Amino acid sequence: MTRMIERWFPCAEVSANSRSGWGSGNAEVGVMTWFAKRPSAQAKAATICSLLPWPDDQAEQQRLQLLVQQAMTGRYAKAAEIRAEIAHSYGDGVSTLDPFSGRGMIPLETARLGIGAQALDYSPVAVLASRLLTDYPCRAWDDEPPVPYLELDKLVEMRPRLVQDVEAVLAEIGTRHRDALKEFYPKVANKDPWGYLWAITIPCQECSRHFPLIGQLELRKPSKRKSRAGKGTFHDVGQSYYIDPDIEDSTWSVVVHEGGPRRVPTRQVPPGKSKYDSNGRLAVCPFCTHAHDRPTQMRIFEKGLHRDAPLLAADIDPEVGKSYRPLEQEELDAIQAASAALDDQPSFGPFLAAVPDERIPAGNTWTVQATVYGARTYGDMMNARQTLSFITLARSIREIGMELVKNGNSDDYVRALTGYAAAVVARKIRRATRGCTLDVSRAGVHDIFATESSLNTSFDYFEVGLADGPGSWGSVADGTLKALEATMPLPMAVPCEVAHGSAINLPFRDRSISAVITDPPYDAMIDYSDASDLFYVWIKRTLVDSWPELGMTAHEFGVQEKREEIIVKKGGTSNNDHRDRQHYDTLITQAFQEAQRVVAHDGVVTIVFGHGEPEVWKRLLTAIHDAGLVLTGAWPAKTEAGGKIGFTNIVTTLTMACRPAPPGRPVGRKGVVESEIKAEIKKRYLDWERWGLAPADMLMAAAGPAMEAVGRYSEVLDAKGDTVDISTFLPMARAAVQEAMAVEINHEPLEAFDARTRFALWWIRLYGRQAQAKSELRWQALAASLDLAVVRDLVSDAGKGVRFVASREHSGRINGDSAVIDVVLALAAASEEGLQAMGEVLVTSERTGDDTHLWAAVQFLADRLPDNDPDSVALTRVLRTRAGISNAARSVTASSRDGARREADGDQLRLI
Repeated sequence: MTRMIERWFPCAEVSANSRSGWGSGNAEVGVMTWFAKRPSAQAKAATICSLLPWPDDQAEQQRLQLLVQQAMTGRYAKAAEIRAEIAHSYGDGVSTLDPFSGRGMIPLETARLGIGAQALDYSPVAVLASRLLTDYPCRAWDDEPPVPYLELDKLVEMRPRLVQDVEAVLAEIGTRHRDALKEFYPKVANKDPWGYLWAITIPCQECSRHFPLIGQLELRKPSKRKSRAGKGTFHDVGQSYYIDPDIEDSTWSVVVHEGGPRRVPTRQVPPGKSKYDSNGRLAVCPFCTHAHDRPTQMRIFEKGLHRDAPLLAADIDPEVGKSYRPLEQEELDAIQAASAALDDQPSFGPFLAAVPDERIPAGNTWTVQATVYGARTYGDMMNARQTLSFITLARSIREIGMELVKNGNSDDYVRALTGYAAAVVARKIRRATRGCTLDVSRAGVHDIFATESSLNTSFDYFEVGLADGPGSWGSVADGTLKALEATMPLPMAVPCEVAHGSAINLPFRDRSISAVITDPPYDAMIDYSDASDLFYVWIKRTLVDSWPELGMTAHEFGVQEKREEIIVKKGGTSNNDHRDRQHYDTLITQAFQEAQRVVAHDGVVTIVFGHGEPEVWKRLLTAIHDAGLVLTGAWPAKTEAGGKIGFTNIVTTLTMACRPAPPGRPVGRKGVVESEIKAEIKKRYLDWERWGLAPADMLMAAAGPAMEAVGRYSEVLDAKGDTVDISTFLPMARAAVQEAMAVEINHEPLEAFDARTRFALWWIRLYGRQAQAKSELRWQALAASLDLAVVRDLVSDAGKGVRFVASREHSGRINGDSAVIDVVLALAAASEEGLQAMGEVLVTSERTGDDTHLWAAVQFLADRLPDNDPDSVALTRVLRTRAGISNAARSVTASSRDGARREADGDQLRLI
């Protein structure tokens, strides 16, 4: 039976709902930290379209399409109706599997429908995240004994039992954490500070004095504020500070003042360099002004000569919000006391030291940036008091777990409640290391993942205190609780079965899963395990009793296992990391082979994938082919809102349907396959147009029918009998879309133009003057069978992307061999100079005023470019003066002839 995803997908609804609201997945993300968020809208659409049938009757097709479109209006919209349709199609025993489940965004949609879902992931941190999102919220916990921390008046609240108890447990942890640490975070003026600004100091290599490394001096930006005392608005001038050195005593102090910075930071951009220069900033000693370059700083850190130094305290002011001040002596004493207390902390067991001593694996200078500056273990990533704070949290959660066991709560419920507490710990870590800097603009704390999936480090950083401000336990716990409550499923939901395992060895019988739906790792985008090991070392301490299996690892350093992780490790070549391209290609193929093995005969393997590079797509399609799968549908949606995943800019992802390749397929011939692709795309184009699919989206959707045609054969041979690489057919499919659209340029078929002009007019047809990713330029060049160098001057750089070149920037030389597009751009550029200049362009290009293709292209660009675009204005001027240009061209030609005749006559006279 054909499945809906093989013929139709709600592309527009997925794109619209992925940006914000229920379909963005932002609420689900708040339960626990993980990477590569899959929008709920895409996960829901992929799930229901992979399970629903595609009937032969067109009226039934339209009925199901409408049902799916209605289901895309909310998180739980039409859930019962969708479930009924799926049950009618499958009967009993329907199930889905995601072998790369991550936080569980895809299997969650199956669980919400009340259908059995299987989730698997190689990372224990991801397994915990999946359980918290897809398993525990779908269970009934009403038979559990009341937790001892729940206030009696809350027992009658009409909220889910799990939400109430998680709230009570998190509040109790917060109370214990505060009580245990209050001597190390003393109140000042009977108030808890929100936090503390720190800096790392190094010894000057000229004068030997230690000085702090500080990159910004501004603490609070100036702004207009409403007075909380009801006195209208007032102008807050902001707040800054500077380091005041005492040369005689070889000491320095911090001076806080109102307004903007009065001095320069000690970390400065070298003269003539960008702040983004890879050589980094200079560290300038405030005592003797000696400047230390990056290699010198690195040597100091490598020798362990750096220290942590507290600078300022941040209070919560009733008028201006965050207000900064120098530290009191009792606060300095408390910092020393915390360091001493840390040394006395008992271990969490025979193999778990209190301070994480798990080594950071080599090759992590990009992912774990602290390794560049001397960090060797995950315990090195926090200062002493931050570390003590997390040890205290882990102990509090462990104690509460034991108390819940004594209270008579089931093992599963204890695991659930302590698991949500561990999720808060992980989310709090994101704002609690030396990589978390003060966010001056928002009066908060920057996330450690401020640069995507790499863990930042900084020389000046912010430590959150005990007050209920950004990054505090109360603030983070409240976010987790709200996310849990917002995403609680309907009563019809069933728990997802989540397991720790490898996608290359699935623990399921052959043909036992109705649909495999997954979002696999994207090549070299995210170092999943390396980026989450900081969470892992703290989670396994926190859950040492309730989740002992999380601490089981075969890695020699005690971190998450890497051997079967399917990624390309960024920066891994420096230490010969095994996770290279060959490793990725081999294992992703094995993973797809396993998916092909376990999926039902009439089921689909749905793969969500996004990448801009044709080379990566070639490797992915090769893996799909080598795994014995045939691609039967491909549907684009704008799910990433132009954001980044890892290093790569992605806007559009494809949701691709695959089927196990049928046995006994014949050998195909390239010419026959080409004809079949063109015929299939021509047939599908009518549906795409009827459904309102944009031309640019049709190009991506073309991969489905193209690969379906290729998949009818065991291999495809060319005229010489050599095997044709399947990636050859991708640009061919795009060209087939162009052909199916039968694009006309002012009544002239696009095919009638020269290749370079066809490329340019097609680009304008798709994108106009809008910027596109550079990878799209490569795709279009491939589809046009042109070398990139041939068209690169037509599509110029625009920021990080590209856009069609403006005529004033075009540098193409005009002669009789020039492409039509070059003559058009030259005419536009010459239009301001008048008829004579435009006539000269016409003559130089050996074109005439009756050149149909030239004037058709001029008209097309004038119509397609935005009305206020300079070239649109110029080309409109060209069209209005077409007759005058022709006359000017004739005059230029006549003048040239007269000049040539006079020159010839002169030569004749000289000969006489």
